[in-house]
Amino acid sequence: MSGHSTYEPKGSIARWMDQRLPVVRMGADFMAMPTPRNLNYWWTFGGILTLCLVIQIVTGVILGMHYVAHVDHAFDSVQRIRRDVPYGWLMQSTHAVGASMFFLAVYMHMFRGLYYGSYKAPREILWIIGCLIYLVMMATAFLGYTLPWGQMSFWGATVITGFFGAVPIVGEGLQQWLLGGYAVENATLNRFYSLHYLLPFIIAALVGLHVWALHVTGSNNPIGVSEKVKTDTLPFHPYFTVKDMFAIVVFLMIFGFFLFYLPDALGHADNYIPADPLNTPAHIVPEWYFLPFYAILRAVPDKLAGILLMLGAILVLFVLPWLDTSRVRSMRFRPLARPFFFLFLFFCFVLGWCGAGVPDDYAIKIGDGGLTFYRLGQISTLYYFAYFLIILPILGLIEDPKERPASITQSILSETSKPQPETALAPAE
Repeated sequence: MSGHSTYEPKGSIARWMDQRLPVVRMGADFMAMPTPRNLNYWWTFGGILTLCLVIQIVTGVILGMHYVAHVDHAFDSVQRIRRDVPYGWLMQSTHAVGASMFFLAVYMHMFRGLYYGSYKAPREILWIIGCLIYLVMMATAFLGYTLPWGQMSFWGATVITGFFGAVPIVGEGLQQWLLGGYAVENATLNRFYSLHYLLPFIIAALVGLHVWALHVTGSNNPIGVSEKVKTDTLPFHPYFTVKDMFAIVVFLMIFGFFLFYLPDALGHADNYIPADPLNTPAHIVPEWYFLPFYAILRAVPDKLAGILLMLGAILVLFVLPWLDTSRVRSMRFRPLARPFFFLFLFFCFVLGWCGAGVPDDYAIKIGDGGLTFYRLGQISTLYYFAYFLIILPILGLIEDPKERPASITQSILSETSKPQPETALAPAE
């Protein structure tokens, strides 16, 4: 919990400012925020994601100064940025690689939340805000993917905007509004550029709301037991700021490796070919971070059903706090649920693999068992939804969790203390 502020302004100017715009107080309170002392490195991705957002906004603003949002000049303007603008190659590559690093970090952050039950009461609103951030991130990333106006940009925009046309009653009008006409053309690119420039600032606002909600509810922790005694927590600074900085340095090393040695490895080769409305690519595929949802879309032959499934795969995350009926947060103490979670993680990777497959390969058998890529995508999609809608609700009712420590301090000093019986513990707060 945030608790009462301990900040005391020094000097008359500081007191005057604190009474009118307490920015310094807010920062001081955040640094002094009581934080569970047993947080591991999976909790450093919040700081990493904040850094990624700053990098994307700064590089995006700089690139926007040189980008030309016109179908006849967009592709050439990106090449000019890479070749002629001073350090343009660095800005463009950082922005492109940064998008992948952003999603890599957010997926790690989300899977950590799923494993440790960070969505459970009283953090439901915190989780929902995080899901909203993810949803806006996906929209921003798609819009950014269209801006280079290569082959994948153009045809990706054509396919995605075509999905809206499948919506009953309002679909056709909504599609025309997005396109700015009846086909992907200059008006479409201008709309996408404007929205791509705007949405990161909406993400920043949601992140601020996310941090505020975290400051109110406090952080979850690996054992999922709320703070019960003062020794359960430590000030966020310097204990966790130093830990976050170390994790950020390691993350930047991975970022730098792709940035300086493999800047184009995470993109599609066809997007380095100028957009040609008369030449359809052999395989229209999204960026790697959308591949699992692309596989869910293709898991059913009906277009509208596929769109609803893909949308449902995201919306189910919003209601997860009420689908998981277990009173225990952390899967460290849920021996029955843990293998189901790792199986869920495995099928998410399988969905990504299926999403990257060429459509013709969906008829090729894997091994001698007669299992096709198409069928594998369907099985993975079925498990994805079953995990949230069937497995978690049932496990929470039938599972007998392990004994948990009575407090965070006791879990750290477990060598000299024994866990309290489960009956003596409060339910997962």
